[in-house]
Formats: sequence, C-alpha cells, structure tokens
Amino acid sequence: MSEENVEIVRSIYEALNRADWDAAFHNADRDFALTTQVGPAAGTHRGRKEVVAFLEDFRDMFDGLTWEPEEFFDGEDRVVAFVAVCSRPRNSGVDLVVRNGHLWTIHDGAVLSLETFPNRKDALDAAGLSE
Repeated sequence: MSEENVEIVRSIYEALNRADWDAAFHNADRDFALTTQVGPAAGTHRGRKEVVAFLEDFRDMFDGLTWEPEEFFDGEDRVVAFVAVCSRPRNSGVDLVVRNGHLWTIHDGAVLSLETFPNRKDALDAAGLSE
C-alpha cells in the first residue's frame, strides 16, 4: 500500500472537515475533477473554484457534516476510501450516517480526481480492486 497516497487522502478529509480549502487542495492538480453519482448536483465538477462551490453548496444543506474515512485500499495511483458521511440536515434535528466509496486518483503526489460511489463494491470495481 502506498502510505504516501493514503496519507494525502487522509489529510484531505481532515481539511474538508474544517472547510480548509487551501489545505484540501494543497496537493490537487489545477484541473482536479470531482465526480458524484447521485444528488441534485450529480456530475463532474472541474477545477478548484467549481469544486469548492459544489462543496460549499453541499455543506450549506447541513447543520453538521463530516467525512470519516473508515478503511483504505491502495492500487498504485488509486486509493479507495470507505467513508462514513455523518450529517445533520439543516433544521431537522436528525443525525444521519451514510457509508459510501470514494475513488481518488493520485499521480506523483498530485491529486487528479475524486469519484464518489453509493457503495463499496462500485468503488472497488472502478479501481480494479477487491476486498
């Protein structure tokens, strides 16, 4: 397992949870792409400005939101993270936990993309990995 790539991804989640965009994008390629599979803004968001706008809009839907990586799989230039997304939808008083898979592509220390999947298997399949 490429501990360096896993540590890069781990540090991104820490930065996302603080809404520290400078730290989150520290290792990101200038053409970084975030692709989501579900939701009203599903699709690909490219470049820091567009991705941050997406993340801020997403965070604004919640009174609380954290991404908690639970497990990592590494496949050369790809890292799959199984993530618990813990949230409290705005004005609901209800805490939710949704688990999904995130596929990160990293090349020579530069984070090229993140693709989110609604389940573990799809993320591993996309990376050509298995549990």
